[in-house]
Amino acid sequence: MSQPRTPAARPVIAIAGLGIESSTFSPARTLAPAFHPSRGDEVLARYPFLDKGAPLREAAEWHGALVGKSLPGGTVTAEAFAALSDELVERLAALPRLDGLWYDIHGAMTVEGIDDAEAVLLRRIRESVGPDVIVSTSMDLHGNVSRALVHGSDLITCYRMAPHEDHMETKERAALNLVDLLVSGAPRPVKAWVPVPVLLAGEQTSTRIEPAKGVYAAVAEVEALDGVIDAAIWVGYAWADEPRNRAVVVVTGTDAGAVAQGAERLARGFWDARRDFAFVAPTGTLAECLDEALASPARPYFVSDTGDNPTAGGAGDVTWGLTRVLARPEFRTADGPTVIYASVPGPSAVRTAVEAGVGATVTVTAGAEVDDRHAGPLTMTGVVHAVRHGDRDAGTEVVLRVGSVHVIITALRKPYHHEHDFTDLDLDPRGADVVIVKIGYLEPELYAMAADWKMALTPGGVDQDLVRLGHHRIRRPMFPFDADMAAPDLTARLIAPSDEALTGADE
Repeated sequence: MSQPRTPAARPVIAIAGLGIESSTFSPARTLAPAFHPSRGDEVLARYPFLDKGAPLREAAEWHGALVGKSLPGGTVTAEAFAALSDELVERLAALPRLDGLWYDIHGAMTVEGIDDAEAVLLRRIRESVGPDVIVSTSMDLHGNVSRALVHGSDLITCYRMAPHEDHMETKERAALNLVDLLVSGAPRPVKAWVPVPVLLAGEQTSTRIEPAKGVYAAVAEVEALDGVIDAAIWVGYAWADEPRNRAVVVVTGTDAGAVAQGAERLARGFWDARRDFAFVAPTGTLAECLDEALASPARPYFVSDTGDNPTAGGAGDVTWGLTRVLARPEFRTADGPTVIYASVPGPSAVRTAVEAGVGATVTVTAGAEVDDRHAGPLTMTGVVHAVRHGDRDAGTEVVLRVGSVHVIITALRKPYHHEHDFTDLDLDPRGADVVIVKIGYLEPELYAMAADWKMALTPGGVDQDLVRLGHHRIRRPMFPFDADMAAPDLTARLIAPSDEALTGADE
């Protein structure tokens, strides 16, 4: 363990980071503007617990460098990563001498020509701020945690819930642990890292149900042990083909024995449960899901169009599902079952609908401008039901009623997670018969709204059938790709403090 440090009565802390889930199985590319970067005081405004007057805000001198978060999407271009990284490092260099840095990332960013982009960026940050700065890293549990990323971080944690209802609580924990360490002057923590050769989709590892519910319940028990500061389990991100992708456990603390034992306990729990993970909802083909929805008295009945989920990294413009919905004879007339479909991008379709106005009948073509592998652009004739401008993600949205289907068309791709996403468009999801959303597991508001729900196993850049996607660069053996693999070595790897040289492979 490193030596005790000088306590900082009111430490100086910077906040920086870039976050995205990048599917390497999507043909989409992510550009710099998609990260909507915040700078300076804009960064602090992202976190309610750092509002002026809040105890944590007053406990340190906080400086925002640059924080950018993109909707999940395709691989980030090398130019975008370079531009954002260069600016982030330049802004850090212009700040006062730092005691600490909070590295707020997602952890599943893939960049053209770069493996382990978050560790690469953290190495650049450390070269700028110096080796003595204490780094606390906060992540999504669907991030990927290499040995290099753990080595570069002094503290590291992630969400404990999927869906991520604890996302802000996790960020606050990362910031609070950092302040506590700086104020105490305690030595840099010990870190125990255990890679677990399992790679599963998030929809199979929701903490709403077992076994993930019980696996993650053990995190708090380990964290409560003497000598432990934080414990975390990462499921990993399944839709990127990179060597670092797998489940990982990290425990940090002051007692090497306690953190190692705690990490091994959590890793064994995850490994032992690997065959028990199942989808968070009943699944079927799209046709089977629609048949069941129409036969059921439950209203509204939600169907997840999972393969093109934009919040998992899908391009968002796959038309395969919508083509089949509009082909259903039940939906061809206006008096058929009320269906809402969210959504498909189509900039030219949006322009046409906006020019025509609400109530007009238009023929437009949308979708498949990015991902046309499964179906081509879709031409539709319908009545413009609603127009809305100024959405942060979509830009402009229109609703086109085609028969009894209300199709949401966007200028840019957008996830639909909240009731107001629909009511803002003069749609009533609670009164609909069927609501079809490009999503995996339903986000909390949709989950509460759904009278019943099924997940359609549809094609796209985030196909739930991982084995058929064709991973080539992940470390093998890996479950479920090698279903009968031998038991792995789940011994904790103790990783040296960040001020010591990193040696050895990322095993």
